[in-house]
Amino acid sequence: MNIPFLDGWRKRHGLSHGAVSPDVADRDPEGLAELLAECELLRAHAESAGVALDDAPSSLEELDQLQPRWRDDPELLPWLGNDAGLYLGTVVVRTVRGAGWWLRQDGQPVVRLASGREIDVVEAGRTWAADGAPELSQLYAEIAEV
Repeated sequence: MNIPFLDGWRKRHGLSHGAVSPDVADRDPEGLAELLAECELLRAHAESAGVALDDAPSSLEELDQLQPRWRDDPELLPWLGNDAGLYLGTVVVRTVRGAGWWLRQDGQPVVRLASGREIDVVEAGRTWAADGAPELSQLYAEIAEV
């Protein structure tokens, strides 16, 4: 995927795990949303288990039902959790009115609701991947009712 605004920033700052320059959200919010929605590792794991991730809330329920085989791999666990959080955020941004991606000063993506509340979906995804609780569908339900 070609996202021009990231090329210059990468050359100047390098990339840290999951971090993106905070000014990216202002310069190209659609490009940022596209980048964060990729979640390639999670999508590959889900597809191999017969789960289609269509960015709908019902797909979060299907993810919650997957056998957590990734917990046996300490190298895979944080990456899959990161993707799970970004996928949760993608579903929220695409289905909850007024929700959008926001980058904290440290470059960590969060979802900001119309109310101004920020949800650290990456941390939520990592917790889900490690413990299975709270479930992604439960988190979505709590976020969507606000």
